[in-house]
Amino acid sequence: MSPAFGAMEVEHYSKGVLLEPFVHQVGGHSCVLRFNDKTICKPLIQREHQFYETLPTEMRKFTPQYEGVVSVSFEEDEDGNLCLIAYPLNGDHDNLENLDNSDCEPKSKLLRWTNKKTVLLENEKLSKEWVRQHRKEEKMKSHKLEEEFEWLKKSEVLYYTVEKKGNVSSQFKHHNPWSMKCHQQQLQRMKENAKHRNQYKFILLENLTSRYEVPCVLDLKMGTRQHGDDASEEKKANQIRKCQQSTSAVIGVRVCGMQVYQAGTGQLMFMNKYHGRKLSVQGFKEALYQFFHNGKYLRRELFESVIKKLTELKSVLEKQESYRFYSSSLLIIYDGKERQEVAVDSDPEDLEDLSEESSDESAGAYAYKPTASTVDVRMIDFAHTTCKYYGEDSVVHEGQDTGYVFGLQNLIDIIKEIRDESSE
Repeated sequence: MSPAFGAMEVEHYSKGVLLEPFVHQVGGHSCVLRFNDKTICKPLIQREHQFYETLPTEMRKFTPQYEGVVSVSFEEDEDGNLCLIAYPLNGDHDNLENLDNSDCEPKSKLLRWTNKKTVLLENEKLSKEWVRQHRKEEKMKSHKLEEEFEWLKKSEVLYYTVEKKGNVSSQFKHHNPWSMKCHQQQLQRMKENAKHRNQYKFILLENLTSRYEVPCVLDLKMGTRQHGDDASEEKKANQIRKCQQSTSAVIGVRVCGMQVYQAGTGQLMFMNKYHGRKLSVQGFKEALYQFFHNGKYLRRELFESVIKKLTELKSVLEKQESYRFYSSSLLIIYDGKERQEVAVDSDPEDLEDLSEESSDESAGAYAYKPTASTVDVRMIDFAHTTCKYYGEDSVVHEGQDTGYVFGLQNLIDIIKEIRDESSE
């Protein structure tokens, strides 16, 4: 757990924390929000909540750290701007002592995320004509939002130029299309249900990107089957079709989303799930190559760490009896921040932090000499996970999740191929 914090910060949280869009979400349909720099939150799904509270010890290093549950309400500020505010659950204030909340945005610092809420107080001061016009404008705005979502579906691979000046990571919030899409849809769902419900439970999870200055994130949908045991016949057929028409059926893994910083051009590249579904096995391999390439050279120093962690995860999952991780994803994350190039014949002190092996394919007077970079490999999204220990499940599986393990082995093999081919 995070370090304890003081009484003033507990009181600060009890008054409400403004939730912001999580700008590094590259896949999935569930909205992920930023609670603070080190913590994110997402709508609580009972099955996923149960998984985090009961997961085996040996799997914990491969999943985000679970940090509890909060109550989230749908509110508006004095200007009518829509906001999502997190509060501690009733009677749960004692648990706040273990949560580092020092960098949360207070409720008083409300941000304007969307257009104003459509709440019309039809009293004597509002003419019927004004009301009709206002509704017309709101309908047009809603239609425009739907058009933007359709555009996002069609624009499956996007490039955005990042300003050279200023903090690169801070500019993600202006560009990540998938994060914006999920956030807008979440607000729309809660807005539509506002009359009937205004309190939602969200789970708090570790922000896996917090340690990186410019996170490069690959979201992979794992396994040969995606539908849960409780899926309707329509949902089951739809998921089977998606697997059959993608690399999921062939190699047990497909691209669900990606964001990569291209140091060579100063651009952010985003690839969404619609593009990932269309990839052939060769296309999947090329997408992986692109993920590990920064526009200047292939980040070969990352391969051994990724392969080692994937192999360890595979060994852990092979020992898990009865678990099925249907529709879950695997994240691979590394820092796209490029170290400053230093002349090879520079003072030794300038080179002391650089590794021995050059990975600059053009070499020349300057050579990039990477350090052993940190790569993270984590499983996420357990809304359809099942296990024999979940007593209420009607279907009980035996043995390991062969579809997931099959996908992991193929992923390892493909990364090894890229590594070996790049060193020839």
